[in-house]
Amino acid sequence: MNALAEELNKALAGNVAERLLSDMGRRMYFPKGILSQSAEADERAKRFNATIGMAYEAGEPLILDAIRAALPTLSPAEAVAYASTSGVLALRKRWKVELEAKNPSLRGKSYSLPVVVPGLTAAISYIADLFLEPGDTVVVPDLHWPNYRLIVEERKMAAGLTYPIFKDGGFNVAGLEKGLRDAGARRGKAACILNFPNNPTGYSPTLAEADEIVAALLRVAEEGTDLLVIADDAYFGLQYEPGLLEESLFARLADAHERILAVKADGPTKEDYVWGFRTGFITFAAKGLAPVQQDALVKKLMGVIRSSVSNSSAPVQHLLLKALDAPGYAAQKARFRALLAERYRRLRDFLARTPLPASLRLLPFNSGYFMSFECVGISAEALRLRLLDEGIGTISMQDRYLRVAFSSVEADDIEALYAAIFAAAQALGSVRG
Repeated sequence: MNALAEELNKALAGNVAERLLSDMGRRMYFPKGILSQSAEADERAKRFNATIGMAYEAGEPLILDAIRAALPTLSPAEAVAYASTSGVLALRKRWKVELEAKNPSLRGKSYSLPVVVPGLTAAISYIADLFLEPGDTVVVPDLHWPNYRLIVEERKMAAGLTYPIFKDGGFNVAGLEKGLRDAGARRGKAACILNFPNNPTGYSPTLAEADEIVAALLRVAEEGTDLLVIADDAYFGLQYEPGLLEESLFARLADAHERILAVKADGPTKEDYVWGFRTGFITFAAKGLAPVQQDALVKKLMGVIRSSVSNSSAPVQHLLLKALDAPGYAAQKARFRALLAERYRRLRDFLARTPLPASLRLLPFNSGYFMSFECVGISAEALRLRLLDEGIGTISMQDRYLRVAFSSVEADDIEALYAAIFAAAQALGSVRG
């Protein structure tokens, strides 16, 4: 049991609440991770707050004009009526159109109509509800979104198996394949989560690496292992270098093999700059998965939704639908994407002309909202706290890595932010030395 859960259980000891806790209730805890560190930054990071994956301009969150214009246009039914359990049908159909526009490889392939869920966290959790049980194994890279662990290990009592995300400066396909093969040997099935662009590293695979990933999954499936492959596409479409995979791996896996069930978890949160909408989608595909079987999975998912939140928020679904159909929507998204790309370019320019401190190692990154350093000979948490004393918010992970959300810092401030990080790391390294 996690030490934080044990600490909370001790606080409840002798109380009726403690005696009534379920097994999952006893295992639950609130991680001292990104959210708690971000809360500290909200109070103290008055200079730069590079913690949460959002994007700002002139001190305000980015918002598409299409979303802003739609806010006062909702009818009473759109504003306050219940949405159906699976979501507003028109939005589900519209999102499927968007999937094929953004993933041309999906055209002509058979996959389910997307189902609306209350955010990407819920998407991963509901997929776990459908397919994971105690003793199952979920293979994820060592650098991953911390909520995976809470969902997989504490909610579902499954095992999280990690592998080093990078090998020889690129994605560690061999590590993924070995993890799936080892898990499959024990139970005849395995699951993995492929999150690109990756949180926290901001890495997307090259086109060649994407081919290798698919080939590795096919090899494991051919050996007789049933695979659940979850494509967590939270940061979809934010690649900043040529030669990278811009489609979701879901598109390549939708009809790859009879033993591979591909499940896509995505949504407008980052794609459409509506972080607080808490709206996501789940889509199913597999070679040989007939429409009637797709519908069966959708109905099972609807049972999970009905038994938890009943249905997702209707107003945000209607707002999103109006925005998707609004004139200028694509151009507005392109402008915001260009803002993020410019922040990335400014960072690359700074890194190209500024030597790294000996206490920091740059991890590969090419996309998304984040990038990370490995701390060498210094504590990442000590570095985070030193930066916080200077009014700068960052995220430490495993006391070994420092994550920086360059998405939330304007282009003209990038150099000052990273100069401060380098100076603080240099100072800590000197003290340690």
